[in-house]
Amino acid sequence: MAALLYLVLLLPLLSFKICSGASPRQTMTTGSHIRGEDHGEVFLISPDRTFSCGFHELGTNALTFSIWYTTSATNRTVVWTANPYSAESGYSPVNKYGSRISLNHDGNLILTDTNGSMVWESRTSSGKHTTVTLLNSGNLVINDTSNNIVWQSFHSPTDTLLPGQNLTKDTRLVSGYHHLYFDNDNVLRMLYDGPEITSIYWPSPDYNAEKNGRNRFNSTRIAVLDDMGNFVSSDGFKIEASDSGPGIKRRITIDYDGNFRMYSLNASTGKWNVTGQAVIQMCYVHGLCGKNGLCDYSSGLQCRCPPDYEMVDPTNWNKGCRPMFSTDKNQSTEDFTFVKQPHADYYGFDLSSNKSISFEACWNICLNTSTCLSFTYKGGDGWCYTKDLLYNGQVYMYFPGDNYMKVPKNSNSLISTISKKESLTCEPPGSEVMLGSASMYGTKKDNINWTYFYVFAAILGALELLVIVTGWYFFFKKHNIPKSMEDGYKMITNQFRRFTYRELREATGKFKEELGRGGAGIVYRGVLEDKKIVAVKKLTDVRQGEEEFWAEVTLIGRINHINLVRMWGFCSEGPNRLLVYEYVENESLDKYLFGERSTESLLGWSQRYRLALGTARGLAYLHHECLEWVVHCDVKPENILLTRDFDAKIADFGLAKLAKRDSTSFNFTHMRGTMGYMAPEWALNLPINAKVDVYSYGVVLLEIVTGIRVSSGILLEERQIDFLEFVQEAKHILSTGNVGDIVDDRLHGHFDTEQAIAMVKIAFSCLEERSKRPTMDEIVKVLMSCDDEDDYHPAYSY
Repeated sequence: MAALLYLVLLLPLLSFKICSGASPRQTMTTGSHIRGEDHGEVFLISPDRTFSCGFHELGTNALTFSIWYTTSATNRTVVWTANPYSAESGYSPVNKYGSRISLNHDGNLILTDTNGSMVWESRTSSGKHTTVTLLNSGNLVINDTSNNIVWQSFHSPTDTLLPGQNLTKDTRLVSGYHHLYFDNDNVLRMLYDGPEITSIYWPSPDYNAEKNGRNRFNSTRIAVLDDMGNFVSSDGFKIEASDSGPGIKRRITIDYDGNFRMYSLNASTGKWNVTGQAVIQMCYVHGLCGKNGLCDYSSGLQCRCPPDYEMVDPTNWNKGCRPMFSTDKNQSTEDFTFVKQPHADYYGFDLSSNKSISFEACWNICLNTSTCLSFTYKGGDGWCYTKDLLYNGQVYMYFPGDNYMKVPKNSNSLISTISKKESLTCEPPGSEVMLGSASMYGTKKDNINWTYFYVFAAILGALELLVIVTGWYFFFKKHNIPKSMEDGYKMITNQFRRFTYRELREATGKFKEELGRGGAGIVYRGVLEDKKIVAVKKLTDVRQGEEEFWAEVTLIGRINHINLVRMWGFCSEGPNRLLVYEYVENESLDKYLFGERSTESLLGWSQRYRLALGTARGLAYLHHECLEWVVHCDVKPENILLTRDFDAKIADFGLAKLAKRDSTSFNFTHMRGTMGYMAPEWALNLPINAKVDVYSYGVVLLEIVTGIRVSSGILLEERQIDFLEFVQEAKHILSTGNVGDIVDDRLHGHFDTEQAIAMVKIAFSCLEERSKRPTMDEIVKVLMSCDDEDDYHPAYSY
């Protein structure tokens, strides 16, 4: 009887322990619950322990009922929440004390707050034998008596999709004001649904579905992330993880900044790495910098306020900027002027639009419209867009227009203080005051001194322009200055720009004269309106979307080095992707080493050495000095062009992949390059870094020395040997001191022995295992030292 009595007294305590989730379980049955006070303990856990479910702590006294990846005890990556964040009302948490999640006897899973009010429910009624289970997929399911699923978390996602979870026409991912969903035309879109505006920002609203590469005629409306790292949508959109393959934990999440990304878990570090994303240029995301704010991508991502505006909340850019002056609509137009924001625009919400009007007319339209806050003016066609609501502010260097903010004339500051969200800039971008005609400012007595100042500045500017134009005329036209100097002057005044497809089609004579072709596309000769000869590359296999392509070519366009082919601009219209390069007269190196020109114009030793050094300098600049860390991935004689003076210019750089400077390596989902010049790590599926270019350069260097296409094997003493056998044979020859047996015999012994030995040794060092290969900077130093025999000290062994 004593034992029985003890058991009766103990049962409630055991029941409490079970219900409170003191130890993780795989199944929850009717009548079970977990209290908010037990938030530190896991409620349910998946059989393979990948996912956990329970109360997730948001603050000192706020909880959500959530599912998370069990990556560590302290760091939780939440993938689903019953009471998620709401942009309108903020978080909907429950109190830590007195709240509970329970499966009642009717089979309904209910989340209640301290006062007993219901915050969330599954709306199921499955009877007394209902169970709740967390599956290995991360799906929380409710099964009825017959073990049929009557509810599952996969059907009501919050901001994350897990592998195998479908995004359908009835579901959407939501983070703050940003939504990922299927529109009624069957296209997967992202929408900014803010307190004042609603606008679609991805894919580009400037194009229809077809131009964005989407299919509207599939009513399936489904998108899914598979186990291999492929996110595929029924409208034709696809993201492939850079680390694609099985056995990796992944997720698709729409982040609070409005971009949706694919994340992969690094098992060794426990950190999530971004392995794919939808929006490449973040300034395309609407609402990112809030009302009146400008997202500036000209020098790296940053939010800033326009002149005479300040942040509403210094800790939150989503709240945007507010004017620091009165916006009384009854103020006289004479009290205002405009400040220029170069290459800026506020996308959408135009008060009016006019074409083929002058800048002054556009100025007056906005100045005389009380509700107009700014205007954007595009030269050329004379487009004028007036704005009465300033959202989606963007700054891009290739945008063919400027925005002009209306500000008071008596403002104390015409240049805004730039508050940075993220900054990679070297100089803070300023604002330029645009001066109109005197009549625009009126003749009020308190402004008369400023009027004189403006008029004086305008006259001074006009005189300066007159002197420059006159000087240019006499300098170039009257003194017979060499044409090359004149061309050079004109060249440096031109800037990287965007071309229209029609413009390039006419420049190339409807793509008539083909200069060459390769894996990336076909190159045509073209002549622009200013008579400049260019090479136009028509890309044939572009995987990037519109935004990613713009981002990459804009960065490539900034790269400028004497040994790199200069890009003058690009075209991106619908499916057409073209790049405009400077024209290099003497074709490519392979023509002079192995092709028909090798008999007509045999390259002498000094030319070969200069070409080897120039190519090394160009690659060193790409790897170590330019704006972005660039790996070429296809270094070969065909991509080394020769100028009129037979200097080297590397072509096709930047098309393979751009990576951040602080990256040590990056992954490609497809092999890139040309057989014979590709480093072994491509075949071994190792992370790719700049050393693949070093390997390719080593192969090219051997071909410059030998004059033979050694990358594809050669005939030696009437036997065919492959590249590796040739390298071993060449090492043996070099060890005997007979470097002349390696050098191109068409030179008949006319070469510099010390330079030849150095070049062959460098080539061998480039072909070593990756960690032993030199950098391109080191190679340049050795080659430069060989110009003076007294200063040469061999730096590489073989």
